[in-house]
Amino acid sequence: MDTFPFTIGEAICLGSSLAFSGLFYYLHRKKAKVVSKIQGAPKLQVDSSLPSVLSAAGSNCLPYVVIEGVVQPVEAALTSPYHSELQGVIERLILKEHRLIWNSLARSWTDSERVVLEQLHTVPFVLASADKEAGRVSVELPLQAVDLPLETVYERFQQTSHGFKDLLSHYLSGEKPKGFLETEEMLLVGSSLTGIGELAQRPDGTLCLQPPSNGAGYFLCLEDWQTLLSGLQSASNFWKWTALVCGFVAAVVVLRALRRAHRIRRLNREREAQRQEFEDYLRNHNQDEELPANGCVVCLTNPRECVVLPCGHICLCFHCFQALPNPSCPICRGLIDRVVPLYQA
Repeated sequence: MDTFPFTIGEAICLGSSLAFSGLFYYLHRKKAKVVSKIQGAPKLQVDSSLPSVLSAAGSNCLPYVVIEGVVQPVEAALTSPYHSELQGVIERLILKEHRLIWNSLARSWTDSERVVLEQLHTVPFVLASADKEAGRVSVELPLQAVDLPLETVYERFQQTSHGFKDLLSHYLSGEKPKGFLETEEMLLVGSSLTGIGELAQRPDGTLCLQPPSNGAGYFLCLEDWQTLLSGLQSASNFWKWTALVCGFVAAVVVLRALRRAHRIRRLNREREAQRQEFEDYLRNHNQDEELPANGCVVCLTNPRECVVLPCGHICLCFHCFQALPNPSCPICRGLIDRVVPLYQA
């Protein structure tokens, strides 16, 4: 304890708190940088003025823009296998198996799921203006976006039927199948889409939205950019406060260790002062004087030199007091708060 002021538990808590605080602060700064970039990015609409905007910037590329338009396929769109009237440009089919797993600790069944099959289909598409003639911007590499802007258009749960033998085997194995969940998600044609990324002009004069080359976030969302910005700000604030809480925990651990170290140091000073007081007493005591009739109840050799407080028993020499395994009076077994030298006149 003298060389290392923290216990093992406190050291683990301090280390983990500092590590999590650094990790959460990193996530906060990452989100905050994205928020700052989106706030400073030009807000554009898909129209015929986009080429002139690039020309005014003096470059065929704008590193980070926010652009809004209507989703339109370049060629044939994807048709939903469940709703023939629905067409989209991105489709994701997911088949999940749901089952109950017996938790022996909680003594209950818990729900579990796993993806059995996942298929993702996409076709080239563009962001067009509302009148479809004022301009269009092709969307490159949409699957590299932070989140795919998909809507759930179909969902069906097929429950598994069980016989008596199946139920018996389920209870013996601890796994009980519930059924399969079939889901279809699509980015529908005609949806209003907000894209945030790099706007570039190809050699043939067409415009495209692509992932930023500087590593900034590439976003495609069905909401407007203010809603996306609000969500990112909320996430940034969450990580910031989580980092502060972890830092506060680390500070509490450090303060507790410092308080204990100060208390131990003060106790050592008191013991040293007490030891010095008894040494002064023994040095100034006349050894030729007749020893008291009663000797120390522990060693039975040295005279009784200590007054044990708060019980007040006079039963120990100072050396035996220092050697006590527990700070309790040998006469009444009461807890010893402190001792004072016995001065005999």
